[in-house]
Amino acid sequence: MPSLIDIRRRIRSVRNTQQITKAMKMVSAAKLRRAQDRVIQSRPYGGMLRSVLANVAAAAALDEQAGENELLARREEKTILLVVISGDKGLAGAFNTNIIKGAHRFMVEKPGITVKLELIGRKGRDFFRKRGAAIAGDSIGLANRPTYADTAAIARKAMDLYRRAEIDGVYVIYNEFKSVVAQKLTVSRVLPVELPAASPAGAGTVDYIFEQAPARMLDVLLPRYVEMEFFHALLESAAAEHAARMTAMEAATSNAAEMIDKLTLFMNRVRQASITKEIIEVVSGAASAS
Repeated sequence: MPSLIDIRRRIRSVRNTQQITKAMKMVSAAKLRRAQDRVIQSRPYGGMLRSVLANVAAAAALDEQAGENELLARREEKTILLVVISGDKGLAGAFNTNIIKGAHRFMVEKPGITVKLELIGRKGRDFFRKRGAAIAGDSIGLANRPTYADTAAIARKAMDLYRRAEIDGVYVIYNEFKSVVAQKLTVSRVLPVELPAASPAGAGTVDYIFEQAPARMLDVLLPRYVEMEFFHALLESAAAEHAARMTAMEAATSNAAEMIDKLTLFMNRVRQASITKEIIEVVSGAASAS
């Protein structure tokens, strides 16, 4: 049976850990609010961009002299690029584990296809680097607070590889933010671009007059659309990571409180047994002396 000193030392250690997890929960809650605001603010822009892209693509399709954009070219998938968005830190529950398992399952489900990895986040990079995966590139420090400039650089790299026909498809796997307690593992195909369907004629459509040729506008909008898809995935992943970490730290804080209560009860029982033993020894000594 452990001594009272050992039990008190363990209670003190658990209480210190509880203070750390409680502080981490508060920090993640503050970061989550900012990340959630960024996700919500980006959604109207993404929706409007898809709507404009659909109208421009419909107009460009009517131009017989316009050639097909390279980002729309569909080829047989022999080599694909998988962009894995994980976190830079742990202590976020199953956030990083789900991403890694999802990426591994994606590669298993593509037999006979070469899968190159573009890794965003330290956890994913460390995992796949140790296992000798085909890594096309990695980026650290974007998962916590992604910026459009850094995200656009990764998107342009993927588009250049696709234009040169070095890859035949680009997929992004990330955790989509649904709520504080729910994140959805999402795999989306970014290239070739899947053009949104334009609204049918007569269903509230607007007959636009394009100042430039629709095909030329499409050449400008498609890269922006791909960059926005990358940026949106990173924003969703950042919000999901903060939510997962806040939930994990809240659970850790509650478990620490339960452990402190159990250790305190056990300490009281040990102290009571010790006092009872001393009383018995005193009474036995007095009885034998008399």
